[in-house]
Amino acid sequence: MGATRAARTARATRIPTGLTQGAATQGGVGASTLRPDGTLKATGEFAFASDLWHEDMLWGFTLRSPHAHAEIRSVDTAEALAQPGVHAVLTYDDLPAATKNYGLEIKDTPALAHGRVRHHGEPVAIVAADHPETARRAAAKIKVDYAPLPVVTDEESATAADAPLLHPGRTDHHAAHVPHPNIVHRQPIVRGDAEAARARADVIVTGEYEVGMQDQAFLGPESGLAVPAEDGGIDLYIATQWLHSDRWQIAPVLGLPEDKVRMTLSGVGGAFGGREDLSMQIHASLLALRTGRPVKFVYNRFESFFGHVHRHPARLRYEHGATKDGKLTHVTCRIVLDGGAYASSSPAVVGNASSLSVGPYAVDHVDIEALALYTNNPPCGAMRGFGAVQACFAYEAQMDRLAAELGMDPVELRRANAMSQGTLTPTGQVIDSPAPVAELLRRVKALPMPPENQWETTEGADVRALPGGLSNTTHGEGVVRGVGYGVGIKNVGFSEGADDYSTARVRLEAVGGEPVAVVHTAMAEVGQGGVTVHAQIARTELGVAQVTIHPADTRVGSAGSTSASRQTYVTGGAVKHACEAVRAEVLELGRARFGTYHPAWATAELLLEGGKVVTDGGEVLADLVDVLAGDAVDVERVWRHRPTEPFDRRTGQGDGHVQYSFAAHRAVVEVDIELGLVKVVELACAQDVGKALNPLSVVGQIQGGTTQGLGLAVMEEIVVGDDGRVRNPSFTDYLIPTILDTPAIPVDILELADAAAPYGLRGVGEAPTLSSTPAVVAAIRAATGLPLKRVPVRPEHLTGT
Repeated sequence: MGATRAARTARATRIPTGLTQGAATQGGVGASTLRPDGTLKATGEFAFASDLWHEDMLWGFTLRSPHAHAEIRSVDTAEALAQPGVHAVLTYDDLPAATKNYGLEIKDTPALAHGRVRHHGEPVAIVAADHPETARRAAAKIKVDYAPLPVVTDEESATAADAPLLHPGRTDHHAAHVPHPNIVHRQPIVRGDAEAARARADVIVTGEYEVGMQDQAFLGPESGLAVPAEDGGIDLYIATQWLHSDRWQIAPVLGLPEDKVRMTLSGVGGAFGGREDLSMQIHASLLALRTGRPVKFVYNRFESFFGHVHRHPARLRYEHGATKDGKLTHVTCRIVLDGGAYASSSPAVVGNASSLSVGPYAVDHVDIEALALYTNNPPCGAMRGFGAVQACFAYEAQMDRLAAELGMDPVELRRANAMSQGTLTPTGQVIDSPAPVAELLRRVKALPMPPENQWETTEGADVRALPGGLSNTTHGEGVVRGVGYGVGIKNVGFSEGADDYSTARVRLEAVGGEPVAVVHTAMAEVGQGGVTVHAQIARTELGVAQVTIHPADTRVGSAGSTSASRQTYVTGGAVKHACEAVRAEVLELGRARFGTYHPAWATAELLLEGGKVVTDGGEVLADLVDVLAGDAVDVERVWRHRPTEPFDRRTGQGDGHVQYSFAAHRAVVEVDIELGLVKVVELACAQDVGKALNPLSVVGQIQGGTTQGLGLAVMEEIVVGDDGRVRNPSFTDYLIPTILDTPAIPVDILELADAAAPYGLRGVGEAPTLSSTPAVVAAIRAATGLPLKRVPVRPEHLTGT
């Protein structure tokens, strides 16, 4: 080995003499590099989880409850098992381990229903067969004797003295702190003296608001392939948001140690929070272990609506007080979130809804209560915006009402009360990084307005630019324009004392005479562009052009969830940290091999740029290939952001969040006031992103979040009947914005660095989902004069029919 190393060192002494100035590495941080998966997705060549295949695989199918609440008296699988081609039918009684339940925080969700079902669509049995249609038909042969039970669907029925308890005998860590067992979690926040401040207010406005149940509506349905392994474990290829959390929940139900549950990320067709909980992971694994053959699940769209959680519907009551010159005196609010049948991430959603309930405003006196209910409605959990969306709709409606009462411009009222760096939040946390709320509002208001009557052409009205579009309902008659504004605040990263960390492994070696970096994390790429940014970070820190992103799996430590706008911050931070460690080792190799050839090796600030080791003045000292000399530098590092703390259970005080992001919107709409049809003409956004690591991707995230907020404003709602049954589980009846519904979305990016974050960046993806919804509704109010206290706004709300 010594002779080999000496030979390598001898070969590496050929220092380039023709180059004296290093070239900057292209495609690093700050560049709008193209996504490595972008072309494949655009051309339909990208392999999604639904494309997984194994030559010997079976197909899985799930039998789901037709009732929202019912006792299961018996389950008879004999006829299903007798069907040709069926290899297994499993129920709760077939679960192999003592652990039968799973859950992100509270393990209250049974892998298969036992004793009773608690929501429409709950899994009762699973089937494996040699063809998907065979599995479906066999599931239809399973005989389940149900006895319907009274349903709990709202706060009144959930907290009544004689209410059926959805989870009797609760022992979770929230159970002792809630006033009723059907309340998952409750978080009050009290600061100052709201009652005394009320007496000083010149104007007080109160309002009650409602937000419907929104679906993530990702286009790629839940899919996965479980392959039994020779060691008795399972290899699971899955579309998910958090590989290690999945494994932590799956292994106990299978009765396996975690190291025998090996997870690999498959192509993900969108997520938005809906893949943070388990769907078919346990079911596919159970059937694979039972049959000894690979088992694939692919949900159809109907199943998908039952296979994941949704955004919490909410009822909110607010009171805002202000002096006659527009300064807020106090805010009180009560937020009731419907968590559905199981806890999912409801406790964390409550924490967000309560702590962000006042919005991006400086208010000294607050009295806040937020809670989530257990009901027999569909389970609700993570969705883009995570509790802050519901609050933003209500507090922004209040700010508009307050401005009207005071006779003030609604933007100027917001600017007069805007947070800034140094402001105390309702939880007593100091905003310790830029909070340019007033500037964002100024910028979005100053953007040019779209021209009036855009539908007018020399050949008559272009109906595509009118409310109703190609249905040709109007040529401009009865169409009124409205303009509205919204601004919001969203936390970034896990909060309330969670250990929020990520792991990255980075390897640098010479391949084919060129330095190549390999980045390996467990980050779930769900469309956010993390794989693009990780390569950019490696290029910046290691000065190499070629970067390979290793497939995400559990062979490397956890990257946490792709949620909470955290991956670029936390896993990006881990990649940066690992690259810095690789760079340090490379420079030590260089000093050992070349230190005697140039004094700068010992005295200068050395960088890696353009495949070279260079001084901070740009002088080239060596090629990276020569420094490595056939060796590879391989480093794994864990990175954490600064700690947060839980909110006090009584007062809600505490430094619960690590970072905040802010966005403001201006919506321009045209409304056919006779038919109640809405055309969103433009939805402009100004957002502070700290540092745009990839400006093109940042704009895409802002436009995508804005469009999802537009959907909540005027289109998207899962309709649940009084019996707890879902009425519209399809894209025929659950409408999402198409390209024809999506307006121009001008974006004004502000970059004010957060000194505590890698590169000064700020999480981007969620903030625009908040403020776009109230901006659109405010514009419709301006056009119609109607109060509109519920979203989504439907035509009948505008026509009164």
